[in-house]
Amino acid sequence: MQVINQTTVNEFLLLGFQNLYGFKIFFFFVVLVSFLGTICGNLLIIWLVASVCSLQSPMYFFLTQLSFSDLILTATIVPNTLYILWDEGGTMSFSGCIFQYYFFACSEASECFLLSIMAYDRYLAICYPLRYVTLMNNVLCIKLAIASWLSSFSIVLIDTISITQLQFCGSYIIDHFFCDFTPLLELACSDTYFLEIELLILCIPVAVSPLIIIILSYIYIVQAVLRISSNSERGKAFSTCSSHLTVVSIFYGTLIGSYMIPSKGKSLAVSKVVSLLYTVVTPMINPIIYSLRNKDIKDAMRKKILKTMNHFKIGSVS
Repeated sequence: MQVINQTTVNEFLLLGFQNLYGFKIFFFFVVLVSFLGTICGNLLIIWLVASVCSLQSPMYFFLTQLSFSDLILTATIVPNTLYILWDEGGTMSFSGCIFQYYFFACSEASECFLLSIMAYDRYLAICYPLRYVTLMNNVLCIKLAIASWLSSFSIVLIDTISITQLQFCGSYIIDHFFCDFTPLLELACSDTYFLEIELLILCIPVAVSPLIIIILSYIYIVQAVLRISSNSERGKAFSTCSSHLTVVSIFYGTLIGSYMIPSKGKSLAVSKVVSLLYTVVTPMINPIIYSLRNKDIKDAMRKKILKTMNHFKIGSVS
């Protein structure tokens, strides 16, 4: 029996973005502003939906769940990314790396489920408007939200446990700004074939099935809208879906660009930029898209601002 002397890896060195030179402070500032914007924007949507009666509907309830998912993603990735950017690299323990991957993957999986539920909600609202309140009741909304979160945490747990069974030895350098699936597999000195097959199988319920539900929902939505004779009503129906479609396009576009394009076909720099899009930029622009393209959200924000200003005026007069 041949004994191979290998050192077990207990921590990883994440390189982040090297050779930024004079752009380091600017890049750090951009990521920091995106981080603060994500936190404020998503908390604002959660607060508005919870406090404004006109926004307490299934569509906005699921929007708050999407905001929670974005907050988890941001809190998991961005603070450590800022540290790595500032120090031009940083170490992370093996357990910390696994936990980061787990919560990152959970937030991505939950977003897939929630976007499909939101598409199904729009399908019921447009195709069955008279029965919508009965079909998409509060109990069903809560059950769908709980199911999406439980499914995310359970499915990702299977994948994460499999990663912990890998042997990491030799190199401990990850040329990335967070612990993602592919960089971890590249460092493993044990066979990863079955783990890669497992991931492909798990992608079917997590990413592929939700995308199919979204596509089918919008096929029926388009057919229903085209049957509407009034142009104004047709435009109103499409407008209720435009924000969701935009978010779906950005989310799945960056996801496909990062995980489905072969790594040989793109450089490490491109891979990092794409990862930066769905971990930093997308969570920030989601609340912006829903705020700027949604009349109900804008009206609720306007009323809250006016109410706050009137409150201050009354307080200053008294």
